[in-house]
Amino acid sequence: MPPGDIEIMTRVQAGEVELFDLLVERYRDALLRVAWSKLGNAAWAEDVVQESLLAAYAARNTYNPAFEFRTWLWTILLNLCRRQWQRRERRPREESCSQPGDWKLAGLTEPMSADGGLVRVLQTERRELLHKGLLKLPEPQADALRLRFLGELPFAEIALTMNSSVSAAKQRVKYGLQALAALLREDH
Repeated sequence: MPPGDIEIMTRVQAGEVELFDLLVERYRDALLRVAWSKLGNAAWAEDVVQESLLAAYAARNTYNPAFEFRTWLWTILLNLCRRQWQRRERRPREESCSQPGDWKLAGLTEPMSADGGLVRVLQTERRELLHKGLLKLPEPQADALRLRFLGELPFAEIALTMNSSVSAAKQRVKYGLQALAALLREDH
């Protein structure tokens, strides 16, 4: 059985720094999905995830094993995503998420069937609608949805990551889903 996050971080803090690679492998894809969803740009998402993992490694000695590692890591990611938007504020937002390489970030794979072209177009359209919808939601609701469905976090960890109660995390997801559904209905 592979070691848990807390055990890995405790050992990393004790000098077994090569074990941090296990955490990178464990969380990279989920971090990319959330960053891509929040930023809408594959290159920016890659940069923010790399920066988040480097920041976690650099601050490894400040990590408190009394708390979940992944909550700490998700908090770092969301903060760095916000900073990325602040740095890029003067540039126009790229709302299209259909750039090369975005298939993997979206957690989707390109179909290989004969009608694959049509399937890809439909999947791209759905991802773009979702991305645009999330951009229209209040940030706490959108982030709660990203953490729940793209990051696959339980409500307790969403609450810790977003510095809220579990009840507030559940409400953010609920109201975010309702608002997103209303936005999607308006578009069609």
